[in-house]
Amino acid sequence: MNFHSIGYSLIFIAIAYIMGAFPTGYLLVRALKGEDLRKIGSGSTGATNVKRVLGSWAFFVVMFIDAVKGILPVVLAKYVEVKFNLFPHSHILPVLASVAVIIGHSKSLFLGFKGGKSVASGVGTIFGLYWPVGLITALLWSIITYSTKIVSISSIIAVLLTPLWMWLFKQPLSYVIYCLIGGLYITWLHRENIQRLIAGTENKVRK
Repeated sequence: MNFHSIGYSLIFIAIAYIMGAFPTGYLLVRALKGEDLRKIGSGSTGATNVKRVLGSWAFFVVMFIDAVKGILPVVLAKYVEVKFNLFPHSHILPVLASVAVIIGHSKSLFLGFKGGKSVASGVGTIFGLYWPVGLITALLWSIITYSTKIVSISSIIAVLLTPLWMWLFKQPLSYVIYCLIGGLYITWLHRENIQRLIAGTENKVRK
């Protein structure tokens, strides 16, 4: 690996951050309602807060686009990793791209370094790293959300279990470590939700 390859890697990581930072929910609400999503509900720009303004259809649209924001940079990173022989044994570039995506989504430069809680984009990165774990995570999230009607509970449980699935499927150690750190980061982003869960005041997605 030479300095040119390192430079390309840094540029790619910056692109992954920008893709993650693309404020899907904020732009959709601004375009259709003319409102600032950061001043509504929880202040998050994620799909759950979008649902409060635009309804269920927007929830799924934003979730899908945010997930794609996570998948694409990671898949491209895996391609670049092979093409330029970057970190061939540790698989670091896809992990760095994943980190850049979830930080970009939660700390978007387009929104004054505010954003969402990186659940959909984070699960997207898991799909990009190893799709069976991404599928398990998405299904688990769906089942828990349907059962509890509380998105924050399903999000926290689903992401915290990702390192276990990666380990059971014998994926690279860097993937396991990313899932552990990413899961803890996303859980930390839900700290206000956790307080509401403890107080019994957390909102439900449906009656």
